[in-house]
Amino acid sequence: MPLAKNALVASLLLGLALLGGCSTWMSGSFQDPEIRLLRVETIEARLDEQLFRLHFEISNPNSRSLPVRNLSYSLFLNDIPLARNQDERSLIVPGNDVRRFGANLHTNLWRHIREITRLLEKPDQPVQYRLEGTLKAGLLFGRDVRFSRSGEIIPRDHIPE
Repeated sequence: MPLAKNALVASLLLGLALLGGCSTWMSGSFQDPEIRLLRVETIEARLDEQLFRLHFEISNPNSRSLPVRNLSYSLFLNDIPLARNQDERSLIVPGNDVRRFGANLHTNLWRHIREITRLLEKPDQPVQYRLEGTLKAGLLFGRDVRFSRSGEIIPRDHIPE
């Protein structure tokens, strides 16, 4: 019976230690990480489906490592909803450091063909994009970090020859 009691005490101590680590991410000392879209790479562009590779960078301004459990995001082109994706990878961003990663994004632009055609009539003209999403930071009881980034792209740079 003493072995079971020791196992119970060890389990409780481990649980408290994990909760203590989680509370760091929920406390006022936590600074939100910054999520940037570095570039969009066209992998495949067919009429019925397109595949892009989005290259992200996550900066952690905190002194403690940042566990990331999930990244969900939506991509808009001139307010046209291109795609919504959820990347459930887990990664750790060390304290005061950055991590880069890529995520595939499948789209079907056919339903927006009129708007896309108008944008492509002038492929050298910049088009506005907006990336909105949520990053889940922390372990068990982490917190959601919302982000929104916008900018412009030149369509010619994303049309395969």
